[in-house]
Amino acid sequence: MSAAKKLLTIGTAALTSGVFALTTVPAQAWEPNHPIEIIVPAGTGGGADQMARAMQGIITKHNLSKQSVVVVNKSGGAGGEGFLDIKNSKGNDHKLVITLSNLFTTPMATGIPFSWKDMTPVAMMALDEFVLWVNAESPYKTAKEYVAAIKAGADGQFKMGGTGSKQEDQIITVALQKVVGKKMTYIPYKGGGEVAVQLVGNHINSSVNNPIEAVAHWRAGKLRPLCVFDTKKLDYHDKIAGDLAWDSIPTCKSEGIDVEYLMLRGYFMPAGVSKEVVDYYVDLFKKVRETPEWKKLMNDGAFNQTFMSGDEYAKWVAAAEKTHEDLMKEAGFLAKSN
Repeated sequence: MSAAKKLLTIGTAALTSGVFALTTVPAQAWEPNHPIEIIVPAGTGGGADQMARAMQGIITKHNLSKQSVVVVNKSGGAGGEGFLDIKNSKGNDHKLVITLSNLFTTPMATGIPFSWKDMTPVAMMALDEFVLWVNAESPYKTAKEYVAAIKAGADGQFKMGGTGSKQEDQIITVALQKVVGKKMTYIPYKGGGEVAVQLVGNHINSSVNNPIEAVAHWRAGKLRPLCVFDTKKLDYHDKIAGDLAWDSIPTCKSEGIDVEYLMLRGYFMPAGVSKEVVDYYVDLFKKVRETPEWKKLMNDGAFNQTFMSGDEYAKWVAAAEKTHEDLMKEAGFLAKSN
């Protein structure tokens, strides 16, 4: 089984376990007594940034916390800046970090000394999808047409934009290159929002943006989705661009691209926080998930809505770490120190 398929297995297992029932947690003794800080280890406009800021707005609008929520982007060192902040904030019960796959890929690729084991797992909010996008003015109407053009071109002719280096977007690009048999020129940017803007401006030929990062440009007629890197079509039916909805997009596998990938959107805290603190945030996040604004975010971003906390979440993260180690090894992205 390839490493990509191993990750899929994790995602599928999570999905089949279902969305967990939202139960009422008994009143907690602990509550924050000053503003809560959420660190985004990536630039503005990307999927993690959008989810963190959406949750900030939901918590404020519905008065779900007596304290305000502050979102801070710390993208330096491929997100290592943000994770090191959490690692060095032991016992800080007012600080969280929202993750993307750089939770695994950054320490493996750079040797920056942090691990999810240095932090306290809080909750998985969702799993994020990846879509192959081109500019709507490009001649490629299907993934098969785009792949045929890459095959007919020279090595490095087609430019793929993505978030960071040796992270999820480049891992998918390397897997795509193996399928196509031609190298692409990978151009890293600080966040998914910037990647989408570059594609709209025709500065790159394609991207593998998460749905939430590109949906506004698709709705505006600027971008075209070609396929989704999942085993099945997205289960969202609302019309977005003309008669097209998320479930209109074929899987990449059905288009001849046997590449699959799902990404964690979850929260961690510094080490040394109490169970009562973690329970407070898990309960807060469950309340967020019950709001119409959260449901709209899930719909707009076509998320896999799996939720986990506690030991189940920690076990999922441990398995995902091993899968990413295999993926990074296959791509040749592991730092020499690993």
